[in-house]
Amino acid sequence: MREPWVVGVSGASGTPYAKAVLIGLLDAGESVDLVVSRAARLTLLDETGATVRDAHWKDDVAAWLGRDLGDLAYWPAGDLAAGPSSGSYPAKGMAVVPASTAACAGIAIGLSKDLLQRAAEVNLKERRRTVVVPRETPVTRSHLEHLIALHDAGAVVLPASPGFYGAGAGASAQQLIDFVAGKVLDGLGVPHTLFARWRGELNAQRKPFGGP
Repeated sequence: MREPWVVGVSGASGTPYAKAVLIGLLDAGESVDLVVSRAARLTLLDETGATVRDAHWKDDVAAWLGRDLGDLAYWPAGDLAAGPSSGSYPAKGMAVVPASTAACAGIAIGLSKDLLQRAAEVNLKERRRTVVVPRETPVTRSHLEHLIALHDAGAVVLPASPGFYGAGAGASAQQLIDFVAGKVLDGLGVPHTLFARWRGELNAQRKPFGGP
């Protein structure tokens, strides 16, 4: 039985994180169900020039990711009868990346205003792995309260805060994106090689494995 990871892309800035997570899942041979909110389409267009149209999603998503889609399915954000809207639909878990303040609030209070929010609520209630990646900064008290509510509901709250120990202060934008994406995959329990892990020695992660 197909058992995908659900990936929800909301309207916050940070669509390159979503791309890196999707590619990481597909590279790992995982099945993916993709949900892109209406606001995320605008952000994606602004940040990358890419479009995601419901009627042409295969071509659009393949062009955005720059690769074949593997076992990736797409659900329109307005389709509240879609598979991921039900707890009986088989899924391994979900990542919301990036997660806007509105998406975090909606998921935290169970608003289910669109498929992204509903799917996240379903994965929480079914006690599946759920990773939420807020990017906005600074944050208000209400935002923090919503993140605490998500944590208490069982989600991994994983801010898009890259570390520099993997590639050093001269890290490229892609290396910083991959660090966050790798942490998301860690939260889902999916193997990857997106960043060099800490090895207990200063600068060791920037040396070739097996080297002096």
